[in-house]
Amino acid sequence: MHLKHKKMKYSYKNNLKGLLFTSPWIIGFLVFSLYPICISLYYSFTNFNIFMSPEFIGFDNYADLFTDDLFYKSLTNTVYMAIFGTGISIIFSLISAMLLNMKVKGQSIFRTIFFLPSIVPVVASTLMWTWIYNPQYGILNKIMSFFGLPELNWLSNPALTKPSLVLMGVWSTGTMIIIFLAALQNVPIQLYEAAELDGAGAFQKFLHITLPSISPIMLYQIILGLIGNFQYFTQAYIITGANGGLNVASGGPENSILFYALYLFQNAFVYLKMGKASAMAWILFIIAGIITYLLIKTSKTWVDYGQGGDKNE
Repeated sequence: MHLKHKKMKYSYKNNLKGLLFTSPWIIGFLVFSLYPICISLYYSFTNFNIFMSPEFIGFDNYADLFTDDLFYKSLTNTVYMAIFGTGISIIFSLISAMLLNMKVKGQSIFRTIFFLPSIVPVVASTLMWTWIYNPQYGILNKIMSFFGLPELNWLSNPALTKPSLVLMGVWSTGTMIIIFLAALQNVPIQLYEAAELDGAGAFQKFLHITLPSISPIMLYQIILGLIGNFQYFTQAYIITGANGGLNVASGGPENSILFYALYLFQNAFVYLKMGKASAMAWILFIIAGIITYLLIKTSKTWVDYGQGGDKNE
């Protein structure tokens, strides 16, 4: 009994020490994450700004949003970016990773070149791309003019603004490429050798070996990409309002790049409708949660957690 009591006392001291070492993070999480999350739910049911106390108004903020044309416009723009931005970035990253996985001379140099854009700060890269897209002096139009193609107003034409941002996103997919590259290197080489003996071609090996083997990583990349694009903000804010203060941070030409997070920011810090902005945040949380749940639920039909090979075999 004495030995058992001594072990319990030792275990208690270890747990206490562990809590003391982790207490800065625990306190930070409770104060700066959990409390704002919880209080924002309450604020979403109130009429509130930083100059007045919250006044409970029930579901009025939510009802106001569902009759707000800009709410639907921002949601539509964000869905576009989530679908096309995520999809094109994943396709480009996977193709790039497969090329970088080939045994060629200077392999490490090519990998470094592809990864470098991802470490450039978002603000700096966005400003750089605004210069590239400049209709008069931008290098992109200069290249198009050299090949006899028409010069375009990339950030002024409502039909081109979102595709331009998608292209910007593709440029900085270095982290996604590295993750895919690591997944590709983890595919057992024996599977490819066996497939070659059976007469499988490159496309068949990709379809029946590579894709099933990296499908868990694919699911991970899709979820992170969708959540990230649903919060798309910085690039749109820099392009539409960085040089003119808060009130100039609009949605671009015909609100074509008025993304959900940007409209949330406007409601909170331009119009000082903190309650409405909190309601928008919780609607976004619900949307992202539902999409993530559906992806995980349906992943059972296409994600292979085995040691590679086609799930349907």
